[in-house]
Amino acid sequence: GQHQGSESPEGEPMSDIIDSLRDDANYYGEVGRQYLSNSDIKVLLDNPAMFGVPTPDNAAFARGRLFHQLILEPEKAAKVEGVNCASRNTKVYKEACAERGEEFMLLTNEMEEMHRLANKMLGHFDFYEAIRDDANTDEEPAVGTIMGREFKGKADIVCPDRLIDLKTTSNIDDFKWSARKYGYDSQAYIYQSLFGKPMVFFAIDKKTGMMGMYEPSEEFILRGREKVERALEVHDRFFGADATSTIETFYITQTL
Repeated sequence: GQHQGSESPEGEPMSDIIDSLRDDANYYGEVGRQYLSNSDIKVLLDNPAMFGVPTPDNAAFARGRLFHQLILEPEKAAKVEGVNCASRNTKVYKEACAERGEEFMLLTNEMEEMHRLANKMLGHFDFYEAIRDDANTDEEPAVGTIMGREFKGKADIVCPDRLIDLKTTSNIDDFKWSARKYGYDSQAYIYQSLFGKPMVFFAIDKKTGMMGMYEPSEEFILRGREKVERALEVHDRFFGADATSTIETFYITQTL
């Protein structure tokens, strides 16, 4: 769980660490890298050779980030610039990136899509009320020890009795399966451990705008816990202080 009064692995007071992790540059930068996160768990299970390798920005990340910012940090969303062209293979796009010194930018139509989805979610009374509750804290980081390792997480919305995580999905009918595939089960387990509160997912279908609220079952959380255990075994085998194998020897074994 959270140890507010304790010290970080580097001996800094916990409250200072939490403060510094509020800044994305630190959360994703050097300070944050001392902690494991749910995305590390996913990488360790899917492709451990990529563990610790920074992922370049891409359309899926940038769209999801803008969707979150429109709802939770509108002042950041207002600064996001788009390129008004049909695709990233165009000269217009490449010139816009070069001009701004960006490796990657969103297209105007992608930005419009995210605006539409954010407005749709906030336009529904039940969702609006849950998201905009005065008792909530948005974009709140936490760190803590899980299975003897130091983990970090940043919750979209911390409510008095639960966490709300915002998701966009390409097919809401399959959300149950994509929640497994994209590691939302391990996320729910990790965040519940760090914040001491259950997590619910608010999802919206990118194509239809259909929305859903999803509460994890106990089974879902347990599956998340198993994933974390498995990932940490992989971590110790290849990257731990007493690593027994090199990552080059890694291969997949599965029962079909």
